[in-house]
Amino acid sequence: MKRHLVPATGIFRGAAGNRLVCDVVGEEGPPVLLLHGGGQTRHAWRATAERIALSGSTAYAVDQRGHGDSDWIADGSYAFPDYAADVTRISDALAARGEARPVAIGASLGGVASLVAAGMAAREGREVFSGIVLVDITPRVDGGGVASVQAFMAARAHEGFATIAEAADAVAAYLPHRPRPRSHDGLKKNLRLHPDGRWRWHWDPRFLDGPRTINTGREELQDLLTECARTIRVPALLVRGGSSELVHEAHAREFLELVPHAEYVDVADARHMVVGDSNDRFSEAVLGFLGRLSKGADAKTRVS
Repeated sequence: MKRHLVPATGIFRGAAGNRLVCDVVGEEGPPVLLLHGGGQTRHAWRATAERIALSGSTAYAVDQRGHGDSDWIADGSYAFPDYAADVTRISDALAARGEARPVAIGASLGGVASLVAAGMAAREGREVFSGIVLVDITPRVDGGGVASVQAFMAARAHEGFATIAEAADAVAAYLPHRPRPRSHDGLKKNLRLHPDGRWRWHWDPRFLDGPRTINTGREELQDLLTECARTIRVPALLVRGGSSELVHEAHAREFLELVPHAEYVDVADARHMVVGDSNDRFSEAVLGFLGRLSKGADAKTRVS
């Protein structure tokens, strides 16, 4: 029988004093920070977090601001630098209590937040992570792919769904390549039942249509991420979905020119949501990377 680990619930405070809820999987070992994509929640990492914990690390799967059980921000601050500031606060909190700097594994939104956080820290002459994994995100991405993702998210953000089955149909239409799950239990974790009886996504709609959205500063984003990528000195891994709508092979090669020491894994047949499309292959790539980091740290300890 497959062993399942029961996560503990953790709380961090973000840059605005906002409450950030996380699942903590594992009881010892170096920290690994799991940051989901836009519109997702910490539950997207369940299978990967278990495997990370069983390999000897502690996984912190965080609901980012405005998502899941974490606080929605009163002034609607959901630009990428806001997410990066939260990530930095989490890393600093782990370091303050005597843990190592975490390895950050960020999918899409989480990857951009990690990249910007690393660049912001580099300007201050410090490292905020011990390693970084970008999941299907690079400084340059396909604009049409971004528009498609955001269009799906925005389509029913306010209207919601009459039933969970209706939401499941919408997801299936958007992800026709992915087999439909046997139950709606996983989907329920991404929905909220409102007083009017309708189910809506478990994220703040102002993420896309508020005063300071994820698209704030979009024109300068590529230049910002390029600058941040050039600062990366810690071990790095890019995991791309082989059929990604956002990150093409050319984008990946450009990233590898910016970060020559980075490793690269292409997950064939996976699209932008690599973790959900091919979790076994994704997790194997991540565990291999973490294992090599651990061996490197052990070697440094022996030398010192």
